[in-house]
Amino acid sequence: MTVRLNIADGLAIITLQRSALDIATKVAFQEAIDGAAGVRAVLITAEGKNFCVGQDLGEHVGALEADPATAMDTVAVHYNPLIRSIQELSVPVVVAVPGACVGAGLGIALAGDIRVAGTTSSFATAFTGIGLASDSGLSYALVEALGSSRAVGLMLLGDKVTAEQALEWGLVHRVVPDDEVLAVAESLARKLAAGPTEAYRQVKSLVRASASGLLDALDRESAAQKHLGQTVDHKAAVDAFLAKEKPVFAGR
Repeated sequence: MTVRLNIADGLAIITLQRSALDIATKVAFQEAIDGAAGVRAVLITAEGKNFCVGQDLGEHVGALEADPATAMDTVAVHYNPLIRSIQELSVPVVVAVPGACVGAGLGIALAGDIRVAGTTSSFATAFTGIGLASDSGLSYALVEALGSSRAVGLMLLGDKVTAEQALEWGLVHRVVPDDEVLAVAESLARKLAAGPTEAYRQVKSLVRASASGLLDALDRESAAQKHLGQTVDHKAAVDAFLAKEKPVFAGR
């Protein structure tokens, strides 16, 4: 089991039990989101020291070796539907973010409504480090949260954002001691689950109406990643990452 779903008292708790996203985890995550229908709030969290470090690169290498032309199909097949499903939940979604939140993991966290991080939590895009652009809605969500200047800077430079910076910039709503992340996030989620659910639905509906650009962003990201997944630089960077070496980019 890679994703656990527990529902009680109107709250669905979805727990990632694997920090790197392979196909089995993405499928199980989607099933958990689908299984949360009818609840009054959702909490997304993770088991272990990190929230989510994004795509499982070991599995990705196998996909590249099998066929570079289809290696990035997971963006359209798995990531886009998952982000849409989280974004379209009509009830409040709280995300507890322990440790590292990277790449697609950051896209997942930003698809929620309320984020609680630990004092040592960190956030990064990481895509350009392996010759890719962005997916999981980050090209939209980061601009919405930070403005275009900071968003582009984070995506180009791959800088790590500390929990303190994330709170200052508005990426998260609470920063608490590491050992209190889940408890605080669950307390907020239970409070929301006991609140005026229909009012929350209307709040989210109004906000979503102003955020319709996300759907177009997901489609554009899918096309960009499919192209970049076939480049020389991406293959070289993935190989270097797995070999714990510094990548050398040829610019093609």
